[in-house]
This record gives sequence, C-alpha cells and structure tokens, in this order.
Amino acid sequence: MSEYYQNLVERLRDKLGAAVTDSYCRFGEATIVVDKDRLSETCITLRDNPEFAFAELIDLCGVDYSDYGHGSWKGPRFGVSYHLLSIKNNHRLRVKTFTDGEPPMVSSVINIWRAADWFEREAFDLYGIVFEGHPDLRRILTDYGFIGHPFRKDFPLNGHVEMRYDPEKQRVVYQPVSIEARVNQPRVIRDDHRYAGRTTDEGKLNG
Repeated sequence: MSEYYQNLVERLRDKLGAAVTDSYCRFGEATIVVDKDRLSETCITLRDNPEFAFAELIDLCGVDYSDYGHGSWKGPRFGVSYHLLSIKNNHRLRVKTFTDGEPPMVSSVINIWRAADWFEREAFDLYGIVFEGHPDLRRILTDYGFIGHPFRKDFPLNGHVEMRYDPEKQRVVYQPVSIEARVNQPRVIRDDHRYAGRTTDEGKLNG
C-alpha cells in the first residue's frame, strides 16, 4: 500500500507542478502541501481529473502550529488539512495548506465539495480561520457572544468570560471569569531510592 501511495504522490506532483510545495508518504498515508493561493485550482483538479477522482471531502480541520515542536516551528502559524476520498479509485489523500496573519485567511472549498460547509464553520469558530467565499461563515459550536477561539494555543484554559442566568433580567448574561486559575504542583519524584526494597509482592508497604 505504501508503494501505491508513493506512486500516487509522484503522479500528483507531476500533474500539479509548482502548486505542490511539499509531499510525503508516511505510515501508508499520502500528503501534499499546497500553496494557499493555488488551493482552489488544485482542489478542482483533484476532484475532476479521473486519474485522482477525489469526489468526497471526508474531513477538514484547522491546526495551530504556534507551539509545534516545543516552539521550534518557523512556518506560518495556522494550517488547514483536507482529507479526501476517491471511491472510484479506492484511495485517500491529505491536502495541507498554511496561512498566517490576523485573521488567517484561506479560500473556501464549499463550491468544490458541499461537505466543507460545517467543517469550515467549525475551523472558523475554534481557530478563527476565515474561509473566503463561504456564504454563511459564523460560529457553530460556541455561543454567539463567545470571545476568542478556544483551540488556539494562547487561549486561556478558563476562557475570557462566563455566563449565567440572571433572574432579575430573566436572561443569560456574560460576566468576567470568576474562577481562580489553579496551579497544579508537580508530583515529587525522589531519586535517593529511600523506598527501594520496602514493598511486597502485593505492592503494599512493609510495616
């Protein structure tokens, strides 16, 4: 299978040319990295060329690389991954593209695969990635009054606001987070072997 996908990657590079900036085949999966300015034309080729025939978009997700590799990442902060399936040819492909800026922007593929609709809304909601050309780009998982994008690496664990029902106003209201940040102390691991040899086969301490 890996040999098949390696051959597929080579054929993709030959067909797509400079639009593909990187490609690889790992763990039996093929991946190509596409210049975001040529994303739309590339996706149309992937769908319509009978050699590839990727008629289905089975998943789309955003990625925040700001802390990737323990901070060693030097490329654009955000990425979008598209997982494609060809039933006709019985093969799969991951397409990746990268973007930066605030807000990060990528062309929508909703006119190529209708399944991209809610996937793009989810990536917008959770990462703040704007998909240009999407006809109804709005939050889908968080509330309309939610502040920020919770899957970004710099989003605080406690969030920015909390909501509660106000009995006087008879509606839900937002207020600053009242939960105090908790700092967990790391477990102390002793390296002086003071407990060596003091356990039984049952794992209990000898009196």
